[in-house]
Amino acid sequence: MARAKKTQTTGASDLRATLWAAADALRNNMDAAEYKHVVLGLIFLKYISDAFEAKYAQLDAERAQGADPEDPDEYRAVNIFWVPKEARWSLLKANAPQPTIGKTVDDAMTAIERDNPTLKGVLPQDYARPGLDKERLGQLINLVSDIGLGSPGDRAKDILGQVYEYFLAQFASAEGKKGGQFYTPSHVVRVLVAMLAPYKGRVYDPCCGSGGMFVQSEKFIEAHAGKIGDISIYGQESNYTTWRLAKMNLAIRGIDAQIAHGDTFHADKHPDLKADYVLANPPFNDSDWRGELLKDDKRWAHGAPPAGNANFAWIQHFVSHLAPNGIAGFVLANGSMSSNQSGEGEIRKNIIEADLVDCMVALPGQLFFSTPIAVCLWFLTRNKKNGRSRDRRGETLFIDARKMGGLSDRTHRELSEEEVARISGTYHAWRGDKGVGQYRDVPGFCMASKLDDIRKCGYMLTPGRYVGAEAVEKSDEPFEQKMKRLCAALSEQMKESQALDERVSEALRGIGFDLE
Repeated sequence: MARAKKTQTTGASDLRATLWAAADALRNNMDAAEYKHVVLGLIFLKYISDAFEAKYAQLDAERAQGADPEDPDEYRAVNIFWVPKEARWSLLKANAPQPTIGKTVDDAMTAIERDNPTLKGVLPQDYARPGLDKERLGQLINLVSDIGLGSPGDRAKDILGQVYEYFLAQFASAEGKKGGQFYTPSHVVRVLVAMLAPYKGRVYDPCCGSGGMFVQSEKFIEAHAGKIGDISIYGQESNYTTWRLAKMNLAIRGIDAQIAHGDTFHADKHPDLKADYVLANPPFNDSDWRGELLKDDKRWAHGAPPAGNANFAWIQHFVSHLAPNGIAGFVLANGSMSSNQSGEGEIRKNIIEADLVDCMVALPGQLFFSTPIAVCLWFLTRNKKNGRSRDRRGETLFIDARKMGGLSDRTHRELSEEEVARISGTYHAWRGDKGVGQYRDVPGFCMASKLDDIRKCGYMLTPGRYVGAEAVEKSDEPFEQKMKRLCAALSEQMKESQALDERVSEALRGIGFDLE
């Protein structure tokens, strides 16, 4: 049964759903992968225009005190993009009905990149192409013009940020498997973020997609009354168009981040970074990572990963970037917990023996747009005696959450806020963190295991091996009495079934048909 999402108010959800339905109607026959750049580029342009216009109005009111609303440095000083006259939203809206609107939008994007070096190479600039219906483009501009209309400045920007995030999710769903390349479902990201609790320090995602891990990290800090500036963000993305989505996604949220474009394995753009938190959703079972060229890489401290599967290359890359007290949380295919192919079992054994594995979480299937398979979450830490939590050396927590989640539509499952809280709360209780209650093993759900237990299981990390079966509620009803009650109930049901059969036969005879 589908369940209502609880992450936003109903009003906000209705607004986003209405906007999506309208924008999708304007898509016509355009491929979703192509259309997302058209729509998201316009939402981004509207966002920076709104932020600019709000500051412009403030400066205009302070002219008597020497303020100059046409001075770009006034905006850059407060981390607001400078929008030149030819790129302002009012000009786009005025020209929306014109057949030249595509060129007007391209010129606006070019001007913004010219005057804001951090956006160089980020914005889409192909709105004038013949294949894009200019009438529909004009209608789309009018639609985007109404987002946040009539709301206070900060609220309008927040609405635009929500719309951008919602549209990313919808495009990922529309693209199916390809959508998984740039989007991790927010409820999965919330589990990772809630468990890592990145209040302060350096946050790193070496395969950051459209930047969802960073957005959720900032939301977590805001929800817990922290300061946004207390974390520094570093990321890398190999796909150029996805990198552009990430840059816009973070800019629309006002998040300052060092996001590089390039292949993380072969051209690590943050080679000296030691992160306090690593959050990632790397490509599952990637066979095209050119591992044969990196056989002797210094990152492979626990064994050279096979050239045909990058899972353990990613794991060791994460570990290599952890600070002395750093912790990593990431998504991987279930095979990573038990595979013994091509030396993977030996690498996993070495990682376990190094006491790096803090927690393993098995998740249900159908959570991702890109694959229906069940996945798992790994949590690794450099130091299980770091002073922030209890001494956990030689211990690993296993959580089996495969029965969690409800269908959000016919093909996708989603974790509720309560389920996210239960998973993360169990982990924090096990660590001995303050204010989360006492940890206890729950058969069928969670189990704290010793290193010797993992050795006995052949270094397999599948939670189901450790948590056991769910406790069956005992009944005080005697067996004889229980069987009599069940037989009586079955007899009544069989009588009801016979009566229904007779009614069906009678109805068929009434229209001239007999059952043989």
